[in-house]
Amino acid sequence: MIDIVLDIASGLLLAAGCFFVLIGAIGVLRLPDFYTRMHAAGVTDTLGAELILLAMILQAGFSLVTVKLVAILFFLFFTSPTSTHAVANAAWTAGLRPLLGKRLEKGEGGGPVSDDAQEVTR
Repeated sequence: MIDIVLDIASGLLLAAGCFFVLIGAIGVLRLPDFYTRMHAAGVTDTLGAELILLAMILQAGFSLVTVKLVAILFFLFFTSPTSTHAVANAAWTAGLRPLLGKRLEKGEGGGPVSDDAQEVTR
């Protein structure tokens, strides 16, 4: 009985993790500028990977594999947001500024920003 519950729970976690990774990939393709794409990739990648790792932990049971998966989970929990911040900070330092303005009204997400876009300067 408990095996069925663990299989269902790990299946749900795996499906949720795959869903978040897919949403992040769609966000990278459709969002208008570097910083919004970076946000979509960073947040959903971290959450998706952790949900998938939790599903794997449930399937592994109590063993050395579980300890290794927990170590990987904590490593990803701290390094993924840190690397996202480091890349965004490097882009800001290099002079890449977020674009402000309206998207094209054709309904094409991820397309170029309209001609009246303004750069943020500081």
